[in-house]
Amino acid sequence: MSKVEEFLTAEQEQLIVAAIKAAENNTSGEIRVHIEKSTNKPPLERALEVFSFLKMDNTALRNGVLFYIAVESKKLAIIGDEGINKVVPTNFWDAEKELMLSYFKKGNFSTGLELAILEVGKNLKKYFPYQSDDINELSDEISKG
Repeated sequence: MSKVEEFLTAEQEQLIVAAIKAAENNTSGEIRVHIEKSTNKPPLERALEVFSFLKMDNTALRNGVLFYIAVESKKLAIIGDEGINKVVPTNFWDAEKELMLSYFKKGNFSTGLELAILEVGKNLKKYFPYQSDDINELSDEISKG
C-alpha cells in the first residue's frame, strides 16, 4: 500500500467528504482536498498547479478552496481562488493550517483535516454565504495524485 493510500482509511475519507458537504452548507465556496505522495516544489507552488489541473478556477464566483497535502514530503497548503483572495485578510488560512498541523503532529490526519474544512466553511460564510440556488460546482471527492 502506498503512503497516499495509508494516509486515510476509506472510512476516514468518507468523513472528510461529509465535512466538505457540511462546510459547503455554510458557504457558496467550493472545497476540495488533494493528496499525493510527494513534491519537490514549495507547497504553495504545487498547490497552485493542482488547483489549475483540477479546474478549480472555473467556479462562477472564483471561490474555490484547495487543501493540498504531500504525504511523504510532509508539506501542506490551503489556497483560495482570486474571488476569495480579493476579500479576505492575507493571513486568512493561517488558523486552519495551524489547526491541521496540531492534529497532524499527533498522527491524527483525518480529524485535523475535517476540523480545518469545517472552519473554512464557517469563516467563508461571512464573505460567500450559502445561497438557496447554490449548485455544487466541484466534486466533493478527494483527489489523489
